[in-house]
Amino acid sequence: MSDKDFAGRTVFMTGGSRGIGLAIATRLAREGANIAFVAKTDTPDPRLPGTVHTAAAEIEEAGGTALPIVGDVRDDESVAGAVRSTVERFGGIDIVVNNASAIALSGFGELSPKRYDLMQDINVRGTFSVLSATQPHLLESSAPRVLTLSPPLDMDPKWFAQHAPYTLSKYGMTMLTVGFAGQHRDEGIAANCLWPRTLIATAAVQNVVGGDDAMRASRRPEIVADAAREVLRRPASEATGKCFVDEDVLRSVGVTDFSPYLFEGSSEESLQTDLFL
Repeated sequence: MSDKDFAGRTVFMTGGSRGIGLAIATRLAREGANIAFVAKTDTPDPRLPGTVHTAAAEIEEAGGTALPIVGDVRDDESVAGAVRSTVERFGGIDIVVNNASAIALSGFGELSPKRYDLMQDINVRGTFSVLSATQPHLLESSAPRVLTLSPPLDMDPKWFAQHAPYTLSKYGMTMLTVGFAGQHRDEGIAANCLWPRTLIATAAVQNVVGGDDAMRASRRPEIVADAAREVLRRPASEATGKCFVDEDVLRSVGVTDFSPYLFEGSSEESLQTDLFL
């Protein structure tokens, strides 16, 4: 494999203005990919770093071509319009990355119906909407790929007892992706899921999971980005329908030292295993 495997290939991503999505976008941009991404943050938000515009600048600086699109995966027309804009700009879509996600670690009696709907609409319905809208273009690609940031399925009751609504939404993303892989196995579309072994230093971890303590138990998003690159390079016949964990992917290609991925203030001993693993 060369270091320009993604040159000229077009990525359609949801939620790429910060965190793991932006890390994946800039990683693929380093190899010359076109990155079209849909995100809601058009103007700065004090609670969240970055906007679609700052992300586009980082993608261009990394060596890719960016198409920032302000949109909402909960809106079917917004998704359809973003897909049309991407195809008009780049001529097609080769890779879809379902990254947009909402999180609320609350159970019954704590989580409001409005917040429940938000998670299901962004995580599950958003994934369905994006896969449906991009499907015709993936079928026309010479090397179509789908990558969803969702966990392997684990029916251990503890994941439901703690936060059943969030678990339902993330497992729903995985099930849709595995289903898409099975439906299009004969057409050569590789559809996979990827999940981090440890907490990843993102706004969600800072604001929802555990604040500064959780950040000090995290790795940087670049570990997921490097693993995503490896998964997206794998032949469809070898990989499709599988759920991968970032650390395992990198170990399979000879990476044994993960210290460069440590977030500031964290250590290998302080790392916390992510949910669902």
